[in-house]
Amino acid sequence: MLRILLWLLLGYAMLVVAACAFQDRLLYLPQAREHVATPADIGLTWESVKLRTDDEVTLDAWWVPAESPRGNLLFFHGNAGNISHRLASIQQFHRLGLSVLIVDYRGYGKSEGRPSESGTALDARAAWRWLDETHGIEPGKIVIFGRSLGAAVAAELAKELKREARPAALILESPFTSVPALAQRLYPFLPARWLTRFEYDVIAYVKEIETPVLVIHSLDDDIIPFAEGEAVHAAAPEPKRLLVIGGSHNTGFLESESIYLEGIDAFLSERTGLPRLR
Repeated sequence: MLRILLWLLLGYAMLVVAACAFQDRLLYLPQAREHVATPADIGLTWESVKLRTDDEVTLDAWWVPAESPRGNLLFFHGNAGNISHRLASIQQFHRLGLSVLIVDYRGYGKSEGRPSESGTALDARAAWRWLDETHGIEPGKIVIFGRSLGAAVAAELAKELKREARPAALILESPFTSVPALAQRLYPFLPARWLTRFEYDVIAYVKEIETPVLVIHSLDDDIIPFAEGEAVHAAAPEPKRLLVIGGSHNTGFLESESIYLEGIDAFLSERTGLPRLR
């Protein structure tokens, strides 16, 4: 019996060590680096953009302008795949009258480098700088959007943009409260909260945000529980709104498309200075 217990303890210790050593591979999933399609494949005009970060990393991005835009959307995607896997979302935002800048984080798609928490923050600043300074778009006409991991990236950026640089709104879809809290919830059999090297403290970010916040979360989310989104919404200052949808973590925005688009449209019309959708 003692020998069995020792082997179990050894196996558990090895699992803990592996989780600690390879946690970046659990969080960042660039997967295939090649593009599977472009906006042209769904009938949209687009431009390939190269962004340069403060630490001299070149990022790949797409600028997909709307014909008569009501505003502009800075899109930060989730932790898996690349920008070419987000065409359905880009098309939805075009239906809402928004031009879109979507960027691949370092190490994703055709972007240089390796992903990291400090790196995604630099990537977000480079994308904002392109819209604000290079493209000359007023901050008050830019909506920052992030889904899943991208919600953390978006919230951190919005926290830094205050007063004269304040965006029109922040939309967080399927956000988590922080990486340690989510890791502990997903891996309750491990001391995950104390093992993770990542923070992405979304709760702390949203408490400092000075722009209208829309939190979108599915009751059926199979990866980030709905309670995480509720907590993020509760922590955000007014004005804010919680949009409840259905469907899985990766497809809820499609499964609940009518509720999803109507909710975003209403939020933009009522809580921002952007014009109503014609």
